[in-house]
Amino acid sequence: MRAYQILHGANIDGLQCIDYPERDLGLGEVRIRMHAVSLNYRDLMVASGNYLVSVEDPIIPCSDGAGEVLAVGPGVTRVQVGDRVAGSFFPHWLEGGPTPDKVRHGLGGDIDGMLAEEVILHEDALAIVPAGLSFIEASTMPCAAVTAWNAIFVSSNHVKPGDTVLLLGTGGVSILGLQLARAAGLRTIVTSSSDDKLARARALGAHHTINYQAIPEWHDEVLHLTHGVGAQIVLEVGGKGTVNKSVSSAAMGGTVAVIGGVSGFGGEVNPASLLASAKRLVGIYVGSRAMLEDVMRFADVGGVKPVIDRVFPFGQAREAYRHMASGAHFGKVVIDVTDRS
Repeated sequence: MRAYQILHGANIDGLQCIDYPERDLGLGEVRIRMHAVSLNYRDLMVASGNYLVSVEDPIIPCSDGAGEVLAVGPGVTRVQVGDRVAGSFFPHWLEGGPTPDKVRHGLGGDIDGMLAEEVILHEDALAIVPAGLSFIEASTMPCAAVTAWNAIFVSSNHVKPGDTVLLLGTGGVSILGLQLARAAGLRTIVTSSSDDKLARARALGAHHTINYQAIPEWHDEVLHLTHGVGAQIVLEVGGKGTVNKSVSSAAMGGTVAVIGGVSGFGGEVNPASLLASAKRLVGIYVGSRAMLEDVMRFADVGGVKPVIDRVFPFGQAREAYRHMASGAHFGKVVIDVTDRS
């Protein structure tokens, strides 16, 4: 079977499609025919060598994918041949809170991921895809949707209908966060430098949008839009360039969920800005298999359809990466593994 490999730091041109040897299934292992793989900003970080962990050998990249069970190894009981499944970002984080042992490996980071015609995972790393989600839709869930779910519904401070969620940018996590928040009855504010993307966010149900180039002090605008209260939850993806404004945007007792660092990591947060208003900074490191199951169930029942920006055939994986790197996308970039063109 064919699979893509990349060496950490080799950049997008280092993504190579190779013939990959098959092997027999071990105890508890499952062979999956991949149908769709979605890209995340993290995949660009792996390609550029800027990810949090690194390995010396080439790996199969990408954490997010969905497919069909082809075969099961000895002792498998959770899935059967023909089941539609998605892989969990952290194969060892099944439920509960994170621990070093649970997050010791991440698909497509320090171990082989999903960008292949077939993959082998332990049955514990798999979640059944609900009938209401297509393979392409399900492929967007393991990282972006789980991250947004964790930030809004798991790690926040008792969110309730009518609370406000501030979403920075219009990448995969933010747009899925917008959709999940709207389905849960939360008020949403979205920022971007593109008026066109903000218009699309409003079409998805965003209550308010802010062009941060037109309004550089966008945190003041958040306070204005919330009548001085601020947002109960902030999905902070910008890093050192935005974190202090995110803290200023948060309501008393609110949560700033630190998800990414598009502008780089670092910077300083004044502890007084947290103490005086009982605000919380929470690091979000994707989530567990249980969260993946929860968010897919919520999307299925709530009719949440992930926004797909563009779907590329398997043979154009590099082009998919480049499109993602351009920043022109709105929502998720997906590779259709079944499309051999």
